[in-house]
Amino acid sequence: MPRIAPLKVLQISSAQSLGGGERHLADLAPGLIARGHDLHFALRPGSALLDELKGLESNISTLSLRNALDAGSARRLARMVRQHEIEIIHAHLARDYPLAAYASGRNPRAKLIVTRHVLFPLNRLHRLVLSQAARVIAVSESVARSLRAQELVPAERIVVVPNGIDVERFQKARAGFDSGNFRRRWNIPEQHLLIGSVGELRPLKGHEDFLRAAAIILRQFPQTSFVIAGVDPSQTGEHRERLERLIADLALTGHVHLFGWLDDLPSFYCALDVFVSASHTESFGLVIAEALASGTAVVATGTEGAEEVLSATGAALVPVADAEALAKSVIALLADPARRLQLATSGATIARQRFSMSRMVEETEQVYHEARRCADEA
Repeated sequence: MPRIAPLKVLQISSAQSLGGGERHLADLAPGLIARGHDLHFALRPGSALLDELKGLESNISTLSLRNALDAGSARRLARMVRQHEIEIIHAHLARDYPLAAYASGRNPRAKLIVTRHVLFPLNRLHRLVLSQAARVIAVSESVARSLRAQELVPAERIVVVPNGIDVERFQKARAGFDSGNFRRRWNIPEQHLLIGSVGELRPLKGHEDFLRAAAIILRQFPQTSFVIAGVDPSQTGEHRERLERLIADLALTGHVHLFGWLDDLPSFYCALDVFVSASHTESFGLVIAEALASGTAVVATGTEGAEEVLSATGAALVPVADAEALAKSVIALLADPARRLQLATSGATIARQRFSMSRMVEETEQVYHEARRCADEA
């Protein structure tokens, strides 16, 4: 794909924690900068993205971005667009769409792009907001189907740009990986099989189902440890406390480790015998793609996103919120090392072919180009 002329782009995100959508933005930004584009950012104070975008502080502005009706932030965004001669305004969260649309409306030369990262339906307010969007990016075909069904934006403005991951980073971690070092670091017995999951500690991620499945798995494979990597986004810590109570109730103490946030996710994936996604809803399944790229066998619930990511791998998909089915699929893989290796190998190949970061950056760049070209021709 030919390189397009450099653009001045404002990325907007009011997220505080680092979920899939924020990981997407943190990965997209350096790729666009490497291709010559001038990026600016509007973030909330204390945003987890501030750490992810270190080195770009001079281009980062912090705004309150409290909600969709934050008039003060909307006016500041409009001034930023005018001051920096922004050509593309790119918003990533639904509550930021109205603010971005206001800034675009006050600066007609700046074209509005929004990315939809989740499957949850938008409300009627967004029909007016999205009417101003030059393009709506869906991170998966399932998200695009959801958007088309809501009929909030003309179908021709919806573009699917599947999420990308740094495939090389995850595949390099596999070369020469020492599982023993990882296990000793986290006090996990070296002879234990290791089953793990990644995701914020919130009910929709299905961690309670994962723990109930763990209790079943232990009956057949008592030398097994289970790990969950993820932070509790609640202000009270209620989600982690609920999981800790369930661990005690299921007599899993000593077999389950709650890691919190991990900086070295590639090593985490490589250490696992099986990666599990027990999520109740996934628009794409970023962590599933990361596990594939790391060369780890995957068992996942049959969410729309998981089906899309795993469609060509042969990996097991089980019903959502069915701990027994989840356990049965994991047990089958633990009992069949050859099958685990087959899934790990095919998954790594498919991740390399379908989910590269360079592909995501180039396709996003092309969306910007099309938005600008259509504006110039209007």
